[in-house]
Amino acid sequence: MEQATFAAGCFWGVEAAFRQTPGVIKTSVGYTGGKTQQPTYQQVCTGTTRHAEAVQVTFDPAKVGYEQLLDVFWKNHDPTQLNRQGPDIGTQYRTAIFFHTPQQQMAARASISQQQTAHSRPVVTEILPASIYYPAEDYHQQYLEKRGLSQCHLS
Repeated sequence: MEQATFAAGCFWGVEAAFRQTPGVIKTSVGYTGGKTQQPTYQQVCTGTTRHAEAVQVTFDPAKVGYEQLLDVFWKNHDPTQLNRQGPDIGTQYRTAIFFHTPQQQMAARASISQQQTAHSRPVVTEILPASIYYPAEDYHQQYLEKRGLSQCHLS
């Protein structure tokens, strides 16, 4: 099994999209990319922790390739919006790919180049090394599924 980590705005809808992807074994929503240790949702929402809302994906590379996960990532948010997605505004809603291996880094760079040609505005997605990932509070995990929803209203 391998891991991938993506930030694409509010993590609820993004997690639901990855959960529906064949070959994905597990998903978790949480916070990464910042400085504060063990941040809470309330702290992350202040914008002072520098963390992004993110989805960590555990996947079987024999069943789904990292490139396919990148496709899910790109299709589920607008990578041209800086520090926002729809009505959600703040650095915690930024778009980022947190790579775990050199191969993921190369694939992310190749995919961002493809996305740049597909959009009329600049793609602002960051490509960063994976750092400490802090799972979000339990009530955020599988949030939409727990409420009988298949997608976020923003999708």
